[in-house]
Amino acid sequence: MRAGSSACGDRCLQSTVLIAGVDLAAETRGTACALLDFSAPTVKIEVRLGVPDADIAALAPSVQNLGIDCAFGWPDDFLAFLTRHAAGHPVAASEDQGMAWRRRLAYRATDRAVRELTGRWPLSVATDRLGLTALHCAVLLDHVGQTLGSPVDRAGGGVAVEVYPAATLRLWGFDTKGYKTDATVRGMLLETLAARAPWVAFDAGTRELMVHSDDAFDAVVAALAARAHALGLTHPVPPECAAQAFREGWIALPAGRLEDLAP
Repeated sequence: MRAGSSACGDRCLQSTVLIAGVDLAAETRGTACALLDFSAPTVKIEVRLGVPDADIAALAPSVQNLGIDCAFGWPDDFLAFLTRHAAGHPVAASEDQGMAWRRRLAYRATDRAVRELTGRWPLSVATDRLGLTALHCAVLLDHVGQTLGSPVDRAGGGVAVEVYPAATLRLWGFDTKGYKTDATVRGMLLETLAARAPWVAFDAGTRELMVHSDDAFDAVVAALAARAHALGLTHPVPPECAAQAFREGWIALPAGRLEDLAP
C-alpha cells in the first residue's frame, strides 16, 4: 500500500489528502488497513488484510491521520493497583471493594466518556481479551513514533488517533447489531453506509471484502473516524482529562454527521 508515486514528486504528495484506518488484531493475520484518498470529489479506497506493522508505520508520514481501533494505553488506577500488588503493598486505600471500585480500575477516562455518549461500556483493556491486542498496539505505536521521529501523542494530538468503529457507527445513527458476526448484516449495513456517503467509491472488490471480513469493514470505518478527527468533528479531550489521556489514550468519537466528511 503506497501513499504516492515517485513520478508525481513532492508537488503531487502535497496535494494528496490521505486518511488511513487500522482494525488491529493481536496478530498480523487479523489486522486490516484501509487507505482513503480525499483529494478528489470521489474518495478512492483501498483495503488490505494481514497488514504487518512495518506497512502501517510506513503510511504514517504520508497520511493526515491514522485511526487505530485499539486502546492506546491502560487505566492509571489499574497500573497503580498492579504496582502496589507486585510490591506487596495493600492494593487499595478505599474500603469500597465492590463493582464501582473494580470498574475504576478496569476502565480508562475515555472509556467512561464512551459510556456517557453511547450508553455502552467498551471492552476493558485491563480485564477483557482486548489486552492481547493492546500489547500489539503498544509496539505498533513505537514503530509509528520512530517513523515520524517523535513519540505518538496518545491523546490524538498527532497523526495517530485511537478510534472505536462500532461506537462511531452508532453515533452516526447506524444500527450495529450483529454486524461483527453476520455477513448478511454487514452487507445491509454497507448498503446504508454507501447510500449516506455516495462520495466514497465502494468498488465491487472493496464491497466483497468488507462483507466477507468484519476486520476490513472496521478498518474503513476507522479511516472515516480519523477523517472526522482531522476535520475537528470529534469530541475533544476535556481539559481535566488531558494528562490522563496522554498516558491512557483517548478515543476520538464523532461529534458531527457522516455526511460532513465529504471532500
